[in-house]
Amino acid sequence: MLFAPLDRWLSPPPKRAKVEWLGQANYAHRGLHTASAPENSLSAWAAAIAKGMGIECDVQRSRDGQAVVFHDAELDRLTAETGRLSVRTASELGQIVLSGSADTIPTLSQLLAQIGGKVPLLIEIKSPGHGRNRIGALCLAVKRAIEGYRGPHAIMSFDPRAVRWFAEHSPMTVRGLVVTEGGGKTLPGMIKRRLSLWHARPDFLAYDIRDLPSRFAAAQRQRGLPVLTWTVRSEELRERAARYADAPIAEGAGVA
Repeated sequence: MLFAPLDRWLSPPPKRAKVEWLGQANYAHRGLHTASAPENSLSAWAAAIAKGMGIECDVQRSRDGQAVVFHDAELDRLTAETGRLSVRTASELGQIVLSGSADTIPTLSQLLAQIGGKVPLLIEIKSPGHGRNRIGALCLAVKRAIEGYRGPHAIMSFDPRAVRWFAEHSPMTVRGLVVTEGGGKTLPGMIKRRLSLWHARPDFLAYDIRDLPSRFAAAQRQRGLPVLTWTVRSEELRERAARYADAPIAEGAGVA
């Protein structure tokens, strides 16, 4: 109750029509990925589309300023290459094969073309570092890619600066703040979450399933911010998501 007036003033809730689609789908975490269809690949997205699931993906910025879909800052875990993704151009990254498949690292524009409005899309902006200019450059690359795209889509990020960037430079884009409490249920943790909320001004939250139920998430949900939850990896977590959130971001056994 103490924070409710400040929440309404500093982070006003979105209009229902802008965000109601968020709770009408289940989302495949990095696509429906398997050993032969790697995460964030054209194959994983095709499987999600065939199942009628929404898609969650991760974006980084290439050296030449394009938004490419890849989770890690380093290439090592998911490819036979090593080093930072950000030192390669989008064309160079498009030649790198994702381990266990024939898929290569795609751009966000390729993903949008593949979806073509058939299913909703959540785009997680990975924080490139502490510099404001670097955050803005990645956000601008994403904005350029999604301009003119008519399918349901939203951006989201752990970094409140990225969410605020879209509030200021692309206010019609649906934007979400990704939240994990990480044991931070102490007063400093509560204050940090509030400050992130007020700075970001999100339209929805994407909440760590391990932290649900959460008084903070419930309060934001009650005042009109949809709550999505990640990563739902089991039937038990799927049931928890159904109880405390509007939609799951799921993989593996968590996919209904």
